[in-house]
Amino acid sequence: MKQRRSILSVFTLTLAVVLGAALLSDLGGKPTEAGNADFTGTGRVVIRDASMVLTMDPSLGEGPLGALADADVVLEGSKIKQVGKDLETGDARVVDGRGKIVLPGFVDLHNHLWQSLIRGCAADKELIGWLGKCVIPLYRAPVTDADAYAGTKLAAADVVSTGITTVTEWSHAFNTDFAKGGLRALGESKLRFLYSYNGTTDPALQNEIRRVKREVIDPNPLARLQIGTHPSTGNFPSVEASEKLARELGVPLNVHLLESKADLTAGQMDALRRANALHPGLMTNHVIQTTDADLDELAAAGVSVAHNPLSNMRLASGVIRLPEMKKRNMKVGLGLDGGTNDTSDMFNVMRAAVGLQRATTADPAVYPTTSDVLRMATLGGAEALGMDKEIGSLTPGKRADLQVVDAQAVNFAPKVDWVNQLVFNTQPVNVSWVFVDGRALKREGRVVGLDTAKVVADAQAAADRIKKLLPQ
Repeated sequence: MKQRRSILSVFTLTLAVVLGAALLSDLGGKPTEAGNADFTGTGRVVIRDASMVLTMDPSLGEGPLGALADADVVLEGSKIKQVGKDLETGDARVVDGRGKIVLPGFVDLHNHLWQSLIRGCAADKELIGWLGKCVIPLYRAPVTDADAYAGTKLAAADVVSTGITTVTEWSHAFNTDFAKGGLRALGESKLRFLYSYNGTTDPALQNEIRRVKREVIDPNPLARLQIGTHPSTGNFPSVEASEKLARELGVPLNVHLLESKADLTAGQMDALRRANALHPGLMTNHVIQTTDADLDELAAAGVSVAHNPLSNMRLASGVIRLPEMKKRNMKVGLGLDGGTNDTSDMFNVMRAAVGLQRATTADPAVYPTTSDVLRMATLGGAEALGMDKEIGSLTPGKRADLQVVDAQAVNFAPKVDWVNQLVFNTQPVNVSWVFVDGRALKREGRVVGLDTAKVVADAQAAADRIKKLLPQ
């Protein structure tokens, strides 16, 4: 009797496995569930029956965001293979898209990831006071590669969790070891990143930047280099040297520009003119304290702008003139801006970008709308970086950088207007999947390969060291 029961049990189990395999085969995928599948950027993955796909490519769907309902997104290795309905995908690994929204990953145009170590610092100060309390003292302090690594590691995991797939890291590079630690953490993160190395007139540091490009940036297909500087007439030799180095290396210059009223007396625009730095490819951050003439000049030069609304609000810097920039067809995207953002939440950044303009104009139709700000956070950011041929939309052939948002969560449901809800309702916890170059960095709601307890403990130890180096 026991032998007959054993045979029956084996038969029942075998039948269940066969039926399960047949069911998954009907879905166009391997006989395996997403939870057990490999999503490392090789082979083929299909996000099946996504309730909404915002491609950011009007040629692929409806409206300016290229929207599709009940559609599939197919990834082949590191690239987007197909987007459409009822696609034949063969032997693909399947992610269930029902009740989900698929859209490109966010492009963070401006960040200082190490500043996760000074979260909450000097919350009652404007820009100059905050810099004096939380950043400037570290240029004369023994900050280490371990400090940079710990802070960047923590912040990189944080930005992944909110759907960001490309981050621009403007590094203060307090010393070369500090820069090495940040670069190591960025490389391990598998994010697509641009590293803006703070330039100088020092030949030794310039040689180190050349080495970093040759040995660290160029071998990594996810990495690019920029040269960072703070333009002012008082700092002109460094501005000029930074522009020359950027031209030599064939990379962009990245500057903080007209962020606060204090910048109005620094001669920033004049320094950029004298250094011949006002040209296409120049990335400018903040650009708040502007005149019409400034905007005309910047627009004519074809420079790009990173808008950082949460940081601007926290530091009482003012409100960017987004509608006027739009009229001049300037390329503007969104950024987090490190420790004064107080969150790595790009959805929160979008809400602030919309809300600031409405609050200051009392006009609910003012630019940007919710559709506008979603484009700014994705394709607009890619355009500002000159990377729109590679990322920013779900156009087949582009890199497979995208996110999947759960629209069935209690803070998001029910369905009314999902475009508006993406901006006004979404929280990072709603981002269930994040892919960079076809590799899942966030999977079923969890950042992949992260020992959270160790990352937090290491960041706490680094923050404790940093705090002792700052004025009390």
